[in-house]
Amino acid sequence: MSDTRYLDWPFFEPRHRELAKALDAWAAEHIAHLHAGHGTDANAHVDASVDTACRACVRALGDGGWLRHAVAGTAVGGASDGLDTRSLCLIRETLARHNGLADFAFAMQGLGSGAISLDGSLAQKMSYLPRVARGDAIAAFALSEPDAGSDVAALACEARVDGEHAVLNGKKTWISNGGIADFYVVFARSGEAAGEGPQGTPSRSARGISAFIVDAGTPGFEIAERIQVIAPHPLARLRFTNCRIPLTQRIGAAGDGFKVAMRTLDVFRTSVAAAALGFARCALDHSLQRAATRKMFKGVLGDFQLTQAKLATMATIIDSAALLTYRAAWMRDQGHTVTREAAMAKLAATEGAQQVIDAAVQLWGGLGVVSNQPVERLYREIRALRIYEGATEVQQLIIGRDLLREGPR
Repeated sequence: MSDTRYLDWPFFEPRHRELAKALDAWAAEHIAHLHAGHGTDANAHVDASVDTACRACVRALGDGGWLRHAVAGTAVGGASDGLDTRSLCLIRETLARHNGLADFAFAMQGLGSGAISLDGSLAQKMSYLPRVARGDAIAAFALSEPDAGSDVAALACEARVDGEHAVLNGKKTWISNGGIADFYVVFARSGEAAGEGPQGTPSRSARGISAFIVDAGTPGFEIAERIQVIAPHPLARLRFTNCRIPLTQRIGAAGDGFKVAMRTLDVFRTSVAAAALGFARCALDHSLQRAATRKMFKGVLGDFQLTQAKLATMATIIDSAALLTYRAAWMRDQGHTVTREAAMAKLAATEGAQQVIDAAVQLWGGLGVVSNQPVERLYREIRALRIYEGATEVQQLIIGRDLLREGPR
């Protein structure tokens, strides 16, 4: 572990400090070497090595007992009866510092099964969560669509009730773990309280959405396309064609899907900020090593005041973002609503990490842009975090609207 002084901050309890130190030692031995390469298929099918590496990460995390923190309920294999936000954040920060794909694997086990942890029935929890905690089943969260990313009200995938089943029709895209997941939590428009638009016309809104668990291999459900991105992760477009799902697979009540999705994202959005911190700390560590060893003009790179100023800025950005991140995590664990605080954390940490990693690439010079060099991998990893689970611009809207709603103090 590099700089551990942040663990002494009052946001943490002794168990959190022990968790971070134990995971750091484990990660160095078990997952630091697991990296996926780029696919080479001209049709943009993901290289099988990405799937293999991701499955290996899930298996290793399950065997190591770390996935227990991604699910809620000791009776179903969880580390505690609730999702502890500080633990989730410390795990993601530590994993991201060692291996971006391992962080991705852990995060998606939590996000993909989070709706079941928070709002699932006992039968659903017993069926899915123990397998997620052991790493025996891979989870996915299917909310985004071709025309509905940040704008959930534009959701078009439909779920029509037919007796004791829901019939799903529509598409999903940008779905992490798409193609390798064993089950997907799918959000579809089910029609309850749809509301009316101008002159009584039906309107699209965040109401009337339901969440369903769809097992891989269900008739009418297919992986329409595998998607390649700059940081190799399993990603896919999904298609549902008259896909029949028992209503017992619905999470929560009919029409509560938007609430289920937002509750899930509220837990894991802060952890995105923590992952960005992990990437940024890794970049700073590599920069310090480079500054101390790169010979230049009868000295080393770190002798120059320009280098020292750049390193100082990097460290300050990291600590500033960490304070916002662990404030939000601590507040949620105390039972507070953290919509604004989580948005601030994600905004500051992801944008700040991009600055830190860009500075690291600059300090590494030509080596910084060589494929699969450490800082080059970080440069590809960080870019997506500024977009997913609410792009930077969405976080700005959340913060601004919350400030205006509260008004002058």
